[in-house]
Amino acid sequence: MADFDYDVLVIGAGPGGYVAAIRAAQLGLKTACAESRETLGGTCLNVGCIPSKALLHASELYDEAANGALAKLGVKIDKMSLDLPTLQGQRVDAVKGLTGGVEFLFKKNKVTWLKGLASFTGANTVEVNGEKVTAKNIVIATGSSVAPLPGVAVDNAGRKIVDSTGALELDKVPDHLVVVGGGVIGLELGSVWKRLGAKVTVVEYLDQILPGMDGEVRKEANKIFKKQGFEYKLGTKVTGAEVGKKGVTLTVEPAAGGEAEKIEADVVLVSIGRRPNTEGLGLDKIGLELNARGQIETDHDFGTKVPGVWAIGDVIPGPMLAHKAEDEGIAVAENIAGLTGIVNHDVIPSVVYTKPEIAGVGLTEEVAKERGAIKVGKFPMLANSRAKTNHEPDGFVKIIADAETDKVLGVWIIATVAGTMIAQAAQAMEFGASSEDIAYTCHAHPTHSEAIKEAAMAVRGKPIHM
Repeated sequence: MADFDYDVLVIGAGPGGYVAAIRAAQLGLKTACAESRETLGGTCLNVGCIPSKALLHASELYDEAANGALAKLGVKIDKMSLDLPTLQGQRVDAVKGLTGGVEFLFKKNKVTWLKGLASFTGANTVEVNGEKVTAKNIVIATGSSVAPLPGVAVDNAGRKIVDSTGALELDKVPDHLVVVGGGVIGLELGSVWKRLGAKVTVVEYLDQILPGMDGEVRKEANKIFKKQGFEYKLGTKVTGAEVGKKGVTLTVEPAAGGEAEKIEADVVLVSIGRRPNTEGLGLDKIGLELNARGQIETDHDFGTKVPGVWAIGDVIPGPMLAHKAEDEGIAVAENIAGLTGIVNHDVIPSVVYTKPEIAGVGLTEEVAKERGAIKVGKFPMLANSRAKTNHEPDGFVKIIADAETDKVLGVWIIATVAGTMIAQAAQAMEFGASSEDIAYTCHAHPTHSEAIKEAAMAVRGKPIHM
């Protein structure tokens, strides 16, 4: 039997990779993780999920004070101002604490951090910083990076055309921010700078924001953000960008064809999606091809067609979400250890951390209808006692159930705490719950989650508070 340096080598220390490495080590496997970034945690912890939430939270508090929302509650602030360096500083502190926490967990679990880019030289061999490393099992968890927009070159250092990383690090509030792409990341970062005082215009190629989400949710979100002051150019494509001394001139035209127009902006945020990080891995050295979308195909256990090589997270098909990658990281480690690691890809929640938050799990109403007869129950947050007390009337809970079996097929929520509420729906669906199961589960009063109970009752035609 061949001798290897490690039982498991994970390439990439993002949410999927570092979790896979820790779980493998917990299961008694000698484990290493190759990561070229100076800190662990990948995009999510360093320049994604975590820093964006730090800015979102701070900007929400600023907005409540600045727009008079606190004054209406009797909280009077005579003088206030924005200290952007301090606001940005707490973002940096949050990242530092959490990335340092992952490094501590590596040490605690005896995971070796190989600092550098890993590239295959054979099925069980990689090169990291010129050093040959062998492993019986190698897990590709290299994540994804920002998808480029032809004709619009990102230059984060110049702070005029930026991607999501650059949008986190702006040192002043732009007068006019144009967000190219009406998806999750663009709307979240647009929300930050809108609350801090920027005019925000969203340019989206499709005829509606938030592609992939439930149609009714997309329309309602559009109305809510418009009420907050967002401007939209839907069904519009960007064909060019010219950077000047003061800002950027974007050239746009109707997606269906038509006359071009110019948009002047101080800052342009390009946020049209992400693409898998596979370049430089040396996949050709092991005979591993990519699919048409640049992803690595795997079997149910996350094994590739090359024995001993596995893949998880953003480099494989499915939603590019940190929590999906984490679950796959646990599952692949358990599969390598001879256990049974499973991820139910039909129950992966997604959240947009705007205000209000938007969350969903399972099927949209459109997809559910294509598959068979359904029942739908809705309950508005306006009729929820906690939301009403908190002056948070926007949104609703929507539950989609199979018309014959009553099994819950999808849940969609717009509410200030939708991201927290969706966990109940995901857990119910994981256990195969019916809408009746949710309707007859006692919910604490007064809570936002009572709206889930009422929506479940609405599936059966009998909500109490509407």
